[in-house]
Amino acid sequence: MRQMTSPDWEPFNADQLIHTGRLVPVHPLTKGLYERNARRIIKQVVDLAAPQVHDYLPATVQERANLLPLPEALAQMHFPDSPELLERARHRLGFDEFLFIQLGVIQRRILWQGELGYAVNVDEAVHADLLAKLPFALTGAQQRTLAEIFADMCRPVPMARLLQGDVGSGKTIVAAAALLQAVAAGLQGALMAPTEILAEQHYKGLRQLLGQVRVPRKPTDSTGQPLDDWKSEADAEQLARLEELKRLLNMVPEDDLGGEGVRVALLTGSLGVKDRRRVLEAIANGEVDLVIGTHALITEGVQYQSLGLVVIDEQHRFGVEQRERLKQKGLNPHMLVMTATPIPRTLTLTIYGDLDTSVLDELPPGRQEIKTRWITRIEREKAYRHMRKEIGKGRQAFVICPLVEESEKIDLPSAEETYVQLQNEVFPDLRVGLIHGRMLPREKDLAMRAFRDHEFDILVATAVVEVGIDVPNATTIMIDGAERFGLAQLHQFRGRVGRGEHQSYCILVSDIDNEVTQQRLEAMEGTHDGFKLAEIDLQLRGPGEFLGKRQSGTPDLKVARLADTRLLHAANREAQQILAEDPQLERAEHAPLRAKVRDFWEKAEGAS
Repeated sequence: MRQMTSPDWEPFNADQLIHTGRLVPVHPLTKGLYERNARRIIKQVVDLAAPQVHDYLPATVQERANLLPLPEALAQMHFPDSPELLERARHRLGFDEFLFIQLGVIQRRILWQGELGYAVNVDEAVHADLLAKLPFALTGAQQRTLAEIFADMCRPVPMARLLQGDVGSGKTIVAAAALLQAVAAGLQGALMAPTEILAEQHYKGLRQLLGQVRVPRKPTDSTGQPLDDWKSEADAEQLARLEELKRLLNMVPEDDLGGEGVRVALLTGSLGVKDRRRVLEAIANGEVDLVIGTHALITEGVQYQSLGLVVIDEQHRFGVEQRERLKQKGLNPHMLVMTATPIPRTLTLTIYGDLDTSVLDELPPGRQEIKTRWITRIEREKAYRHMRKEIGKGRQAFVICPLVEESEKIDLPSAEETYVQLQNEVFPDLRVGLIHGRMLPREKDLAMRAFRDHEFDILVATAVVEVGIDVPNATTIMIDGAERFGLAQLHQFRGRVGRGEHQSYCILVSDIDNEVTQQRLEAMEGTHDGFKLAEIDLQLRGPGEFLGKRQSGTPDLKVARLADTRLLHAANREAQQILAEDPQLERAEHAPLRAKVRDFWEKAEGAS
């Protein structure tokens, strides 16, 4: 006998069915709130309020993009008459969210590039000299990216470009070639790094490389005016000043009139007062061509003579306010933002939509693949034996932990307890170091320098070593609690090894065996392409988890789905057409849209 258990029913009225006989919405509830009551009240509110909502999109835009009117879309989103109308309602509301994002980021681009800047013509001889000094040939991706950057720099508007490249793809040499062209044009360059130790690494590498490339320049007097006869006009005081500057910059004296290498300076908090003052004077006087440091490079005390290009390395939080300060340091300098975190195309259009994008999707030949394996905690002894074997060959190892200190609520390894265990129980005969985010910046830099200089065999760390640490002698990284990190982050950790000539290894430790974790860790074992891993991570965890706390000011999407690339591109095209006709949305027909865009971005940035 057929029967129905606890059926939902309501008196039949073809025009007023709410709970049955239609697509029925299901709402999240709280204690004391019942679904039928909530649904009935919401239906009353939607029926009364939706028709009164003013549509902020002009009719021409709605027609061009084939969109439902906003009142109808809101009503159908809550109580759809058919699956087709539900999908069209989602399309309209998702389109709106993407449109607000695209209008905001494109307006930022217009603001950045709205004034004239430096047009830098490429000096082919200087570029050829740089290529001749390199011990390797540029990859096709590097050549293509440089062509895009040089084309931007030749224009008299400020470049705004994002350079994405997987770990080891050669972003630094691309940045060096761009900075060299700015210097060859008589301008200054600046490279901003997120940490002092990364700034120091860039300084040592670029000083050595660019110091060999001869850049034609005429000597100047103390006021910056060219000298026609250097040897006769230069007085003893000026010569002494230049010799002191060369000492400070570790420069090798060159012949006076034939050109010299790029003059590179390091500006960090570790400089003494006297040396810092001297470097600041040299930057202001134009005696430094390229200055490398942290975000302090755009602070009030730093003045440039002619800042033409700024390269920003791994600065995920470099937003509108910082860019405005950057503009004030020169005549609208060119800007190149670099990241080693591969970002899916849809996220690039939303987060970095105000930047043109170049992608280094090719690794230099000869790089060894890092062998990656997922193990459980009970197998850690095998990992320790492997680490001891590698250290016995003179190599070093990282051990990554998700927590700084032990937690009663979370059963995960902490850096502090792991450090004590490894030093006292597992490797008492080896040198173990510790670094985590609660240490002072100087303490972290000292720990990393000590590891780089091989004063430690093993460095126990948290996520502070995720980017920018170059220790070619490190060949093993063990990541405990690997399920706590995203794929992009795990890939970044893996990139801390494999930077030298020796075979390297990545060991993922996790006991969590749910489906998503298994898919992610298996992807790490089988995939070494950071862009593929980023796409997988976005699909499995969504944009919020993918970005974590590293990206501030990212809009919260309520309806739009980042997987819907076609909708995002449609919104991008529409935003460009709207702003081509009305860059500031000043027309009366765009006033409601302008208010919505402003509110949307204020909420996004206020929540960060």
